[in-house]
Amino acid sequence: MGRIIECIPNFSEGRDKAKVESIVEVLRKAEGVKLLDYSSDADHNRTVVTAVGNPEALQAAIINMAEKVYEVIDMSTHEGGHPRMGALDVVPFVPIEGVTMEECVEIANNVGKVIGERFNIPVYLYEKAASASHRENLASVRKGQYEGFFTKIKEANWKPDYGPSEVNVKGGCIAIAAREPLVAFNVNLGTDKVEIADAIAKTVRHLGGGLRFVKAMGVKLEDRNIAQVSMNLVNYEKTAVYRAFEMVKMEAKRYGVPVVGSEVIGLVPMAALVRSAEYYLQIENFSMDQILEKRISE
Repeated sequence: MGRIIECIPNFSEGRDKAKVESIVEVLRKAEGVKLLDYSSDADHNRTVVTAVGNPEALQAAIINMAEKVYEVIDMSTHEGGHPRMGALDVVPFVPIEGVTMEECVEIANNVGKVIGERFNIPVYLYEKAASASHRENLASVRKGQYEGFFTKIKEANWKPDYGPSEVNVKGGCIAIAAREPLVAFNVNLGTDKVEIADAIAKTVRHLGGGLRFVKAMGVKLEDRNIAQVSMNLVNYEKTAVYRAFEMVKMEAKRYGVPVVGSEVIGLVPMAALVRSAEYYLQIENFSMDQILEKRISE
């Protein structure tokens, strides 16, 4: 059995294709690493990348990618619809095969230490790698965003885990994690009123008394002139995709707003979509062994 981890770095550029390609190319060329997917969003001004590899190779590749990110992205001029605190905004490590969560915590610390020292970037560890309970939730860590961190970083509770206690003007800060797989799932609304998406997000997410394993926010998709409820399902086994979708639809009805579509960002576990298919098609006694591609790959 091989040793495989997944990393899903998010960086703050989704409009300049040349910059995006120059960053992604670092992972594409890395030995011992496989680039699985990357997706850019101009409204969010953000790119989400998914790569897998053995722990040693992936760590080295992420550090090399960070060097390119800090070379081409300037946070002092960055604007976008997605919350962000840095050029290389979040870097979560996920155990896939032959690697424990504890090892991913160690990897998060290793990468954080190097990024902090080599690139002079304040580093915050979150989720399973968090050094304190108030740092576990990414939303809490990132609150205030890049602009607010110039003040926030001076607070005793927000001293970085690694790197300087001063925001890097060009590179910002970074959040690094060890965590379980999640599903990035967005629901598009038939309205341009982002305040409606915000209200729905507050109801659906756990912090607002909604679904236990859902994080959500409202954003505006300027190119389509519609609002979106953007969600992270941090445990799709306990909060299914279809459940989050149905709750957004139910809340949208309160405002007389239709759901006009949905999207998955990055990669998604097969089981997450199969469960939704079971629900909507009311399939009885379905087994994952009935999936053709799964049987072929065995």
